[in-house]
Amino acid sequence: MANATLQEIAERLKRAKNVAIFSHMRPDGDAFGSAFALSRALDLLGIKNTVYNESDKPSNLLFLIEKEKVERSVAPGHDLYIALDSADDTRLGTLCDDFQSAARKRIDTFNVDHHISNTRFAKYNFVKECSANCMNVYTLICHLGVEINVEIATFLLTGILTDSGNFSHDDVTEEIFFITANLLKAGADIRKLNYELFKKQSKARAALYADVMKGMRYALDDKFAFIVITQELMKKHGADVGMTEGFVDFPLNVETTEVSASIMEMKPRQYKISLRSKTYADVNKVAGVYGGGGHVRAAGCMLFGELEEVIDKLRYTVSQYL
Repeated sequence: MANATLQEIAERLKRAKNVAIFSHMRPDGDAFGSAFALSRALDLLGIKNTVYNESDKPSNLLFLIEKEKVERSVAPGHDLYIALDSADDTRLGTLCDDFQSAARKRIDTFNVDHHISNTRFAKYNFVKECSANCMNVYTLICHLGVEINVEIATFLLTGILTDSGNFSHDDVTEEIFFITANLLKAGADIRKLNYELFKKQSKARAALYADVMKGMRYALDDKFAFIVITQELMKKHGADVGMTEGFVDFPLNVETTEVSASIMEMKPRQYKISLRSKTYADVNKVAGVYGGGGHVRAAGCMLFGELEEVIDKLRYTVSQYL
């Protein structure tokens, strides 16, 4: 497993004939923003490519990707595999085996990511911790020699806005504003993206939000605040996972809270945990206890068991990092 520069990865991409592009399951704006931006850049170079993901398109991104083609089964014939915004290969879900088997078939595999917990799972890896992986993909596309058009700029800015918390996270640096300025120059509409990503919502999402937040709970002298999103609530409001994007951020706004968590029931006895921290707690380490990871201020993992069991485990682990 070797490290590679973005320039080296760009040179190899330019020699490819058919590229498979992967992003993590339950994709967010950075995952799909990275994937479709790179796909469009390869299109401009005349390089055949396919975007793969095991999950449904999230409802909050349909304004951008509703007509985009995403495949769930990997077709033969690719001579390069590249994973974007994935800290480890298990985040590819059901496509993990396809990615792993490529190396055994002597197909080059690449990993471009921004998570501190990245496992360097590909043959060639570029991992730079930053606000959004779309920042890395922006630089990669520049090395490809492709002019960034309004479509590519919009995909990239979507990932930057969502993963930086609209420029509010503590890993925001001058670099992100430099890149954003260039994306705006290329024609990306930041006002429209802000509305679509952070303000616009359906009546169903508003009702779900109200139901979830009224059940918010506190622990550890109110330094830990968490919400629970059950399958029952999701069905009640006809909601999908995309509607819950950003829910975890609200408990963090309570002045006493240092760590917030969203505990989402995926199926009986299986819960997806999303974690955020405000100033000092390392939630990447919290998630790492359970095989997850991410960033110091934003991370996630899966926990199994009855709900109160899961809450007790999480409460104890968070207490170790407060």
